[in-house]
Amino acid sequence: MGGRGRPGPAKANYSSYLPDVYAGAPNRIDRYQQYDTMDSDSEVNAALDILTEFCTQKDKENSTPFQTSFRGSPTATEVKILKDALQKWSKQQQFETRIFRIVRNTFKYGDCFFIRDPETKKWLYVDAIKVTKIIVNESEGKIPEQYVVKDVNFNFTNLIATTPHGTSNTAPSGTASYTTGGGFGRGVVGATANTPGSRFGNQINEITVDAKHVVHISLSEGLDNNYPFGNSLLESVFKVYKQKELLEDAIIIYRIQRAPERRIFYVDVGNMPAHMAMSFVERVKNEIQQRRIPSATGGGANVIDASYNPLSVNEDYFFPQTAEGRGSKVETLPGGTNLGEITDLRYFTNKLFRALRIPSSYLPTSIDEQPNTVSDGKVGTAYIQELRFNEYCKRLQAMIVETFDLEFKLWLNDQGINIDSSLFELKFNQPQNFAAYRQSELDTARAATYGTISQIPHLSKRFALKRFLGLSEDEIKENEKLWREENGAQLQPAMDAGAELRSAGISPSGMSADMSGQAAEAPEDMAAEAEPGADAGEEAAPAQ
Repeated sequence: MGGRGRPGPAKANYSSYLPDVYAGAPNRIDRYQQYDTMDSDSEVNAALDILTEFCTQKDKENSTPFQTSFRGSPTATEVKILKDALQKWSKQQQFETRIFRIVRNTFKYGDCFFIRDPETKKWLYVDAIKVTKIIVNESEGKIPEQYVVKDVNFNFTNLIATTPHGTSNTAPSGTASYTTGGGFGRGVVGATANTPGSRFGNQINEITVDAKHVVHISLSEGLDNNYPFGNSLLESVFKVYKQKELLEDAIIIYRIQRAPERRIFYVDVGNMPAHMAMSFVERVKNEIQQRRIPSATGGGANVIDASYNPLSVNEDYFFPQTAEGRGSKVETLPGGTNLGEITDLRYFTNKLFRALRIPSSYLPTSIDEQPNTVSDGKVGTAYIQELRFNEYCKRLQAMIVETFDLEFKLWLNDQGINIDSSLFELKFNQPQNFAAYRQSELDTARAATYGTISQIPHLSKRFALKRFLGLSEDEIKENEKLWREENGAQLQPAMDAGAELRSAGISPSGMSADMSGQAAEAPEDMAAEAEPGADAGEEAAPAQ
């Protein structure tokens, strides 16, 4: 039922409440409550945790969830200054403990709001439910100018700016149910409650905050209908979640109603008329199911009370039977026979996981499923699912990291650290990359193939490196360069042309040089005998 007793659009168009149930609340504030309800589901809760854990990996070098990506060639001093500043900024904002919840709330609600303290530059968390509206400048391209926030109550210890909304009943504190105007609540929803006043008017307990003091992390590129607000990741799975929830309720109701076995009593009524037969059967029923006890207030021994006896179902039954075998009898009617069939429930559960891009190996739907599989990204898992999930996490990181990058550069400017903002970008650390395992397996297979192919004498090794190891021309040249640097001491010096001729028995420097070299190497007696020949050789050399 919609607000003020009016049916929702689906009820009016299709005469059914089911499309309204699948569509959910029509306005943003009410949908936040739906996301909280979805988060209480174990599968949705685990899926959000997995997505957040993959997107908030901590860097080993700076111990923060971020890393700096340089566009140019920074100096060592700039690298050190940025590293120290990033650690200080992360510690000031308590990102070591809060980044998980910040990113998770962004995924769950589609938005995450903070009020930045003008003096300390600390982020004070604002519950998304408390942001009632955003005032944008229509003349300048719908740039947000003001944020209207209610129930502001600063808690500087925990860095919280608003009072948490109530969750004790079906509606948070200070709001109405669906039946009284489209506020918070659970069930079928319809038209949105009308807000009196203009868009610049504030209600009770609402304040207006300038946009320059608000940090708004949003899952929106501005291409959707919810701008300047973002879209929750749970928006696309709301219908599947509702179907799974209804099916779970139906399974529980069926088991409660049909699980107990029942007994069928065949009461022999002989040839009694119909009206007397029904009275006789009713009397037998009362005799079986009721226990008669003396009355405490009757005053006589013949006055008794009849009360229901729940233990009668466990007692024995005695019915008279004629000689012909006619008589009453009791048979047991078995309970539900397909109580263990949950294939349909698994179907919707797997559909929910697929919509959230979670690989099936991360969330088995039962304890007995894949009991021996180690989901480490290398054994027993499908690489294509993991690679798609890895790319999906990168897209989510790219959508929200721009806000962190801008805030960090504003903080650097406020701290007086003058580093060109175009020199670097702040990025989240890469998600767990299963492509490394895939590349390792690919390299192992290529190396085995290359080891076999390289033994063929008629095949060029350079061609084998390119064809069977997959190296490019630049990689082959880089490999040659590095190989020469590593093996420079073991390489023989290159021989010149004269040395190559001398190795073949030809000397370009004349016979005298050859004879003198031989005399220096020969024993003394042989050198003395060879001296006249040497002089003759010197004289004969020019005649040649």
